[in-house]
Amino acid sequence: MIRSFFIPFLIACIAVIPVAGAQEAATIKIKKSDALDIAVKPFAGSDAAIASKIVANDLDLSGYFSVGQPDRALYLVAGNSAAGNLQGTLTDNRGGILLQKSYSGPTRSTAHQFAADIIKTITGHPGLGTTRIAFVSNRTGSKEIYMADYDGANQRQITNDRSISVAPALSPDGSTLAYTGYQSGYADIYSIDVATGARTKILKFPGTNSGASFSPEGGRIACTLSKDGNPELYIVAANGSGARRLTRSKGVESSPTWSPDGTEILFSSDERGGPQLFRISAAGGVPRLVSTGFSYCTEPSWSPDGKKIAFTVRQGGFSIAVMDLATGSTRVVADGQDPAWGADSRHLIYSDGSSIVLLDTVRGRKTPVVAGLGKVSEPTWSR
Repeated sequence: MIRSFFIPFLIACIAVIPVAGAQEAATIKIKKSDALDIAVKPFAGSDAAIASKIVANDLDLSGYFSVGQPDRALYLVAGNSAAGNLQGTLTDNRGGILLQKSYSGPTRSTAHQFAADIIKTITGHPGLGTTRIAFVSNRTGSKEIYMADYDGANQRQITNDRSISVAPALSPDGSTLAYTGYQSGYADIYSIDVATGARTKILKFPGTNSGASFSPEGGRIACTLSKDGNPELYIVAANGSGARRLTRSKGVESSPTWSPDGTEILFSSDERGGPQLFRISAAGGVPRLVSTGFSYCTEPSWSPDGKKIAFTVRQGGFSIAVMDLATGSTRVVADGQDPAWGADSRHLIYSDGSSIVLLDTVRGRKTPVVAGLGKVSEPTWSR
């Protein structure tokens, strides 16, 4: 029996250049001057330094802003942070109040929440500060699951199985982590309550149980099961019950990712030789080939706005490609593997082997957010 598994707001028209790849594709470059000038004034309160730093960093990483001096800024940010409380104010350069809100909780949490609200107020796009990532690291000598804030802070080891723990998947709200573990000697899927650490083995059919992916509402999981012989896609409830088979092929189906409305699943299959991407209705039916122009495509991720997919391609080494579903145009954006979209449908995280990298797909800015943990891979991102 088979036991293995395949393991924007502002867009200026500037320079368009071809990117090397399986097909010609456009890369858009945006100059720093196209960003909105915003200033973060020194905060007051005992936690002022850390809170203001987090807010400024979140605004900078968002890609929408140039964080600078008040005399040049279109927007001004001020705050008071102390004793688990933050009072934040956003004004325009004429003194008009755009946002005024109080937050309670740990300093990092309140600062991230304030920054996310600033981004949402000005751009209409969600901020990333309240989101979390999970990934695999071999720092201890075994592959274990770790979690962190999206910017790499608050890193912590989630599993201590001293075995193989891979393919993490965070529920959209970040409250639950599913992963594939080999503690029994076989590939089973486990679910962890992030707040309590409570763990449950939810899928342990004979054969491979792997590659969990949460639906947008968090109540369902798509995964690969080989309980009927061939590794096929199934949908189960988040607790592992009610397994329903989606595909029937001679190949190996893996890496499912859901459309934002939960009606479709995109996945990788090697039924035609090299792995290619297919999409299928979550209700079942015949899979349809997604013509990417590449002969090797795996690990797809569907953007929350539904407009793009990111995936891993192989052309010598491994690279990250992004495809516009409306036009079919595809561009290579980075060298690496395992892309995952952020809530803003602008940023990706991916692995370059030694680090988890945050990529602004509009500007092309790459920011390593996790490093120094040995080999890291398979990042996943809450929404």
